[in-house]
Parts: sequence; structure tokens; C-alpha cells
Amino acid sequence: MLSSGLIWVPVIGAVLLGFWPGSLSPGRSRSIALFVAISVLIWTIVLLSQFDRTIPELQFTESIPWIEALGLSYSLGVDGLSLPLLVLNGLLTAIALFCTDSDIQRPRFYYVLVLLLNASVAGAFLAQDYLLFFLFYEIEIIPLYFLIAIWGGKRRGYAATKFLIYTAVSGISLLASFLGLVWFSGVNSFAYNPQIALPLGTQLLLLGGILVAFGIKIPLVPFHTWLPDAHVEASTPISVLLAGVLLKLGTYGLLRFGLELFPDAWQYLAPWLATWAVVSALYGALSAIAQTDMKKMVAFSSIAHMGYILLAGAAATPLSLLSTVLQMIAHGLISGLLFILVGVVYKKTGSRDITALQGLLNPERGLPVTGSLMILGVMASSGIPGMVGFISEFLVFRGSFPIFPTQTLLCMVGTGLTAVYFLLLVNRAFFGRLSQMVENLPPVQWSDHLPAIALAAAIVILGIQPSWVVHLSEVTTNSIVASFATL
Repeated sequence: MLSSGLIWVPVIGAVLLGFWPGSLSPGRSRSIALFVAISVLIWTIVLLSQFDRTIPELQFTESIPWIEALGLSYSLGVDGLSLPLLVLNGLLTAIALFCTDSDIQRPRFYYVLVLLLNASVAGAFLAQDYLLFFLFYEIEIIPLYFLIAIWGGKRRGYAATKFLIYTAVSGISLLASFLGLVWFSGVNSFAYNPQIALPLGTQLLLLGGILVAFGIKIPLVPFHTWLPDAHVEASTPISVLLAGVLLKLGTYGLLRFGLELFPDAWQYLAPWLATWAVVSALYGALSAIAQTDMKKMVAFSSIAHMGYILLAGAAATPLSLLSTVLQMIAHGLISGLLFILVGVVYKKTGSRDITALQGLLNPERGLPVTGSLMILGVMASSGIPGMVGFISEFLVFRGSFPIFPTQTLLCMVGTGLTAVYFLLLVNRAFFGRLSQMVENLPPVQWSDHLPAIALAAAIVILGIQPSWVVHLSEVTTNSIVASFATL
């Protein structure tokens, strides 16, 4: 029941919080939700401590027949590809709840939605049945839509509706591919089976649906336009979850259901996938340079960094596939840190415009701790050695270069552009003479900085000791590549 606990503990917590008799103060609601989230995180750590990293097979498996007429079963399991993402989901959910304003409107409904979002994401990472994965993949849309539509910015309705339309198309495309897989394979079960052999033409057809579905979720250019709007309008905690966890459903799904299920088609399309990665990486980086809104700049940086994962997956070498896991973890931590710090700046100054802000690093009247953490975050995102962003991108490029040298070099240009747009952000907003808008800022409490400090510590620790993630996933990714190489 270790696997099920990651789903049902937050669900039960959400139900209890939602139907708690009598009224609850915002502080009490927050405390209950945070207790549930921390419990889930501890549960994940227990699962991590019992995980045997020397075997590639699924662990902590559960399988119960559910709707036998449809071939649907409640089938869960964990391997080295999904476990790091489960830990990331638990960590960032607890951090997002901690970052939530104590005076938030409709607090009980808000915290219920965040817990349900945590449960649905965990279910997607755990699912070992196509339809079960699809159900969790679709369920997470509901709480995220309301979290943007109710607690977002001025254009929250537009952003939430756009997100809903894009993700609905993603779900339709995914379901069509899953149904087609079962139809063409002739099996009567939706249980995950990477050993299904299909003709190349059929694989290409089904992989096309998978690429559209997860290309929207990641998102990759040209399916990306919903993401900047969603980030700009979402509150800071929801942006942390959106960038840190939700986008990983796309990259995870692309590797799990694209590369593993359709290996012949994946190899056939690999050069085009690598080129697609270059387009997404460079477009995201160049678009970030053009932004003046801090939050939108970080959002476009996510599009660029997600392209590196597609490049590594397209190469499908042992090192490149291993690097996809580390890059997903690195991006989740770094983007979470940056969105938290942008949220602090906006909360204290009322602006995210880097052309209006200046001198935030001023030690007397500015935000010196926030600025220092921001510098660390942008250095990590730019791939400065000693931080997890450097080692993850180095492994991506080192593993991909032997297969796609040109595309890898072009993606490395994208890394250089990362330094450009984040240097613009830091130079304009944090250095220079104190602007009038920045004068007499309200003080920042250490509780506001605590989540950012925790993420910054994780970024540095994993930058120095990346083997903690590498050893966790290496056997699983090597197994995937070994089965890929036998074709």
C-alpha cells in the first residue's frame, strides 16, 4: 500500500478539510493542508528509503481488477524514472502550501484543490495502466483550472480557459493514441506493456498522437502559448507547482509512452525530434530576452529548458536518457526557486517590470536576501558549475553530442542565451541606483525566504552530489536503452 498512500492520503486530507464541521480560520485550514502535504512527503521519503536502486523492474506494485469489461485495472508501480518525480511532487507541494498567503480568500476550497492536484499528479506518475494514467492526467486539469481561474490575476479567466482548451486537446490526442494502441495490438487490456510489437507505419501514427499530447503539456513550440499566460496570471504557489511538477507530466509521458512503446518510430523520427528540441530551446530563450515582466521571462525560460529534455530523449543514449531525469529535477527546483523570488519581489514592490525596478540588492532599503537568492537561482539556470543546473545540462549535451552534434551545439547556444536574459533581469532590477518605486519597502520576514533557502540548498547540494539522483535512476534508464538497442 506504499504506492496507494501517495494518492489517497492527500485525497482523504482534502475530503476531511472540505467537509470539516463548522468554520475554519485561514490559518487552521493552512495548517491542516500543510500537515497532510508534509505527511505525504515523509511517506515518499519512506518509499525512497526502501527502493532498491539495483533492479530495473517496477517496485511497490499494486494491481486490482477494476472495470474488467474495459480491461481497466488499478495498477500502480514505481521505478527509477518515476520515483525522483514523486519526491519532487511532494517537496514542491509542501513548499507551495507554505508560500500561500495566510489571508487568502476561500482558503478551504483552495487547499482542497492543491491537495487534489498533488494526488492526481502522483497517480499519473504511479499508474501502470494506460487508462488509469489518462484518468489521473485529466483529473489534474480540474483543480489547476480553478486555482488559476479563482486566485489568479486580472486576466485569470482568459488564461485558465486557454489552459483548459489546450490541455483538453492534449487529453483527446493521448486517449486516441492509447485506444489505437490497444486496437492495433489486439490485446484486451490497457495494462502497460512496452513489449507490444507494431509495424512502423502504425507506430508513427500512434507516436504522432503522443507527441502532440505531451508536446502541449511540456510545452514545446508551437504548442507553448498557454504557458506564459497561465504563469503570469497564476499566483506564486501555483506557478511553482505548474513549472516544477505539472510540466514534468509531459516529459515523463514522452519518455514512458513515446520512447518505450514506439521504439522503431522514435528512432525514425529522432533527428526531427532533436531539431524540434533546438527550435523550442532557441525560441524560448530569444522570447525570454524580449520580456520585461520577470514572471513571463521565467516562463519562457521553462520552454527553453524543456527542449533540452527532448534533445536528450531523442538521442536515447545511456548518458542522455539518464540526464533527462536529472534535468527534470534540476528544472523543477530552479524554476520553483525563481518563481518564489519573483513572487516576493511583486508582493513587496507591486511590480514585476524590470524596466521600472532598480537597486533591489540595496542592503539598507532594498531586498538584499531576495536579490542574493535570485542571483544564485539565475546562475543555476544559466549552468554555472557547482549547481545542479550545470551538471544536468552537461550530461544532456555530453550524452546527445555523439548522436546529434549539430543540434546539441545549437542547444548549447540556448544555454548561452539563458545567461543573457537572466543577466538583463538581475542587472536592471537588482543593481544600480535605488529607484523611487523601491524606496521604503516593507520588511521581508524570514518565513518568506525559508522556502527559497530550502530550494537553493537543494540546488547546491545536488550540484555537488548529483549521484544521489543519478544512482536512483541509472539502472532503470540503462534498461530502457538496452531494450531500445536490441531493435
